[in-house]
Parts: sequence; structure tokens; C-alpha cells
Amino acid sequence: MADDHWTPPPVLLAVDLVIFTLRESALQVLLVERGIEPFKGAFALPGGFLADENEDVVAAAGRELYEEAALDAAELHLEQLGAYGTPGRDPRGRVISVAYLAIAPRLPEPQAGTDAARAVWVPMPEILDRRIRLAFDHEQILKEGLERARAKLESTSLATAFCTSPFTISDLQQVYEAVWGAELDPRNFYRKVQAIDGFLVPVGEERRAGRGRPARLFHVGERVTLWPPLVRPAIAAEREQ
Repeated sequence: MADDHWTPPPVLLAVDLVIFTLRESALQVLLVERGIEPFKGAFALPGGFLADENEDVVAAAGRELYEEAALDAAELHLEQLGAYGTPGRDPRGRVISVAYLAIAPRLPEPQAGTDAARAVWVPMPEILDRRIRLAFDHEQILKEGLERARAKLESTSLATAFCTSPFTISDLQQVYEAVWGAELDPRNFYRKVQAIDGFLVPVGEERRAGRGRPARLFHVGERVTLWPPLVRPAIAAEREQ
């Protein structure tokens, strides 16, 4: 039976953004240095509260990305990563955050605004090694975003977006190594990539680097979903056990 005296609990809704790109051959994530409390001076994912009760959640994500880092969400594909609402995750009260993920090549330098003291690209190893600690529960959100990004490279042709065409398979391998955080055997990687029909298309040209054999050049093929998928070494080892 409904409780006529029930009142909804006070809950605030926020958005957070995990934005990845490749810079200097390393996977980097967009972070802002908080200019206000709580966690003033700490690094965090860009994000914030909805402006009002009429603002759409995705629109809020785009607005916060522009206000805090001057990046245009219209040029990115934002996909929902998840919702985070553990009690106590924000000292300001009961806050539920909807997180969004984007992975894109050649993103520009961010520019801080609103309540961000600065906005920067940070290499993922600095966070995974805990040289940089994040405010709130943003480390958890970031790690789940990283896992989603790594999985997308297994099953889609996303990695080719980071290569300037025409490219070599070695160029493509460097993208996978940067995102997966693992070194790959060149011969094994070459064999697996070539086994996926429609993934890469040879252009009939070669590139010579040093005294070794010239490397074949490729364009991106029409295949978007990879089959068989390119499985990360650690995941492949787990499946074989």
C-alpha cells in the first residue's frame, strides 16, 4: 500500500566524463584540477551538477566538458559508462553521477574554466601507478572507463582512428600497446590482424625504415566489428587456464 506521507529523499544528480586520447604515443586522460572545495587542488574527472531540473543529462555532460576544458562534445561520441551512487561518495550530500566515455584521436589542448583551476592531459601510467590520486570515487570511474576502452579495441576497428592513413601494421600495434598497456609480439599481432577479413586493405606500397625490410602500407577496411576479436594477452591467458 502506498505511503501518503512519503517524501522523496534529497538527491543531487551530476555527470562525470572520461575522455581518452593518444598523445606522444601514450594513452592519456583529461583531468581538471579542482579550484573549489571539496578536494580543492586535487585532480578529478571533468564534470558537475545539472544546471537545473530541465537540463538533459547528456546535454549537461557536453556543457560541463566545454565549461571545464573548452572541448566541444559535438565532435566526440559520448557513450554512457555507468551510474555511480555509493553513499558518501561526495561530502556535499547524496550525489548520483552518470559517467560518460569518449575515445578520440588528435584532441586539442584543454583550457580550464568555471570551477577548474586548470585542465590537462595526463598519461594513464601516472594514475595507475598512483603517482596522481583522484578526488571523489573518480579512480574507480576511470578504471572502469579504461576497461571499456580496452575492450572496444578487442572487438571494433576503433584503433585505426588513431593512425594516419596509409599506415603500417607496426603503427597500428603501437596504438594497441598504448591502450592495453602491454607489449605485443609483432609476428603474432601481424598474423591476427591479417586473419580478420575486411579489417585492413593493402595499398600496394611499402615504407622503408632503417635497414630492415620495407613494411607494407594499409588503409582502413569496411569492417567495424572485428571477428575473430583481437584479445588482450592477459585476457587470452586467463581463457586458456
